[in-house]
Amino acid sequence: MVRRDGAENGTETRAIDRIQVNLLARSERRLLNWLCARMPNWLMPDMLTAVGMIGALMVFAGYCASNLGDNWLWISIAGYFVQWFGDSMDGSLARFRKTERPRYGYFLDHSCDGLATTLVVVGIGLSRYVLLEVALIALVGYLLLSIHAFLAVRVLGEMKLSYAYAGPTELRFMLIGLTLAMIAAGSQPVLLGVLTWFDVFVGSIGLLLIVFFVLQTLRTARRLAVDEPAIRMPR
Repeated sequence: MVRRDGAENGTETRAIDRIQVNLLARSERRLLNWLCARMPNWLMPDMLTAVGMIGALMVFAGYCASNLGDNWLWISIAGYFVQWFGDSMDGSLARFRKTERPRYGYFLDHSCDGLATTLVVVGIGLSRYVLLEVALIALVGYLLLSIHAFLAVRVLGEMKLSYAYAGPTELRFMLIGLTLAMIAAGSQPVLLGVLTWFDVFVGSIGLLLIVFFVLQTLRTARRLAVDEPAIRMPR
């Protein structure tokens, strides 16, 4: 699925190919369009962006409070749904109403995405289920892929929104499943007397994201090398 959007390149606006091939993309798009058609006129995209950040804070708070008891994790689960609604609907509503502000929206949306992801991952690391050091591996992987995505906008005019048929929505479902497993299984160490199965899972996801970054970097570099072959100086 490829969508086109506007972005700023220097002083001229250029089109961006928004490449989104995650498993739930089509179903999610139908749902978002249905919701957009029913949003009240007073509801603005910026309000939805704020709702998304509130959801991220709920996720962070639930994980931190889980040190007091597993039931606090239900706040995190609710937060994922709130964050999905705000984060997915802000740009969708602007496009539906044809009120896009390409530079402003691009800047604000991705800035909030970075902060929201940091809150979620650090929150997981501050819970009693995952070591902070392990959670930070996942955060590094996310940030590296984000860097690649932003560089690809500049050099290719493409914004890749999914990897291995998984995008933000699939990731949220995975994290909700992880959180439900935390409630069910508890936080007993199973490896080396320190690591839980959740440490292994989150650390593996982080390493996988780093591998994706390396592979995408090599693939993009090869593509650019073909488009811009080296200039050989005459002898």
